[in-house]
Amino acid sequence: MRTLLLLFIALCAAFPAASWALPVRVVSQTVGNDEMLLALAGPEQIAALSHLAHSPEFSGAAGEAANYPRILQGDAETILRYHPTLVLFADYSRVELVEQVRGAGVETLVFDRYATIDDTHSYLRRLAAALGPEAQARAEHVVANDLARLAILRAKLAQVQPVRVIAPSTYGVIAGAGTTFQDLCDHAAADNLATSLAGLRGHASPPAEQMIAWPLDVVVLAGQSADGALRPFRSLPPYRFMAAIRAGRAVVVPEWMLGCVSHRRVEAYELLARALHPELFKD
Repeated sequence: MRTLLLLFIALCAAFPAASWALPVRVVSQTVGNDEMLLALAGPEQIAALSHLAHSPEFSGAAGEAANYPRILQGDAETILRYHPTLVLFADYSRVELVEQVRGAGVETLVFDRYATIDDTHSYLRRLAAALGPEAQARAEHVVANDLARLAILRAKLAQVQPVRVIAPSTYGVIAGAGTTFQDLCDHAAADNLATSLAGLRGHASPPAEQMIAWPLDVVVLAGQSADGALRPFRSLPPYRFMAAIRAGRAVVVPEWMLGCVSHRRVEAYELLARALHPELFKD
């Protein structure tokens, strides 16, 4: 018996604990998690992605995601069919779904802080720690690349006058403080009037009568063309009365960028900054 115990101890010393563990298999349930998982994981670690993963309208990594299966039904049975060792959720995932997956003995990570790029970097590192040393190295590379690009952007925009903007919606709300749009404005030298003039937080009902008098320079919209994106607002009060809308002063960005919570949001900062301040990016 003593000989067997000594043999077991010797084997443990020769082969670290990680090598005895089951291979990591990850299912992602949201687009933001898809984008981060694709940046960090080895192909063999990705079991399935969210149902929107393949859509370029919603995902900034749709091309890469096309190599992997998607979760087409948002229920625990479908998720567990991929035999995951880890499932990625967000704080807007259904609570009962998260609990069902945990109840099946599967580890979960919940992405619950994503208002800023710092929040994203913190979660990237948490996810990488669950994936292993190679993923941790990739995470540090992603973070370093983001920080370098942000430093360049800050230097270019340091002395510029912010452009006054809003991001309206046909759903009867407008983006204020604490939204991904506000984060986008904070990094692109843009003054979000819904925050600075109206003091709105989150996606809130717009102050219709006040908005008509706002000194709006440009409206930021998602879409393929300015004409197409502006069309519904040209007949929708109060926007149809605003000079910027009527004159067609709009910046159009891909839809996925307006809601991006992953590290790819840096691409959105750069795109909006270039659109609002083209004179700074002539080289």
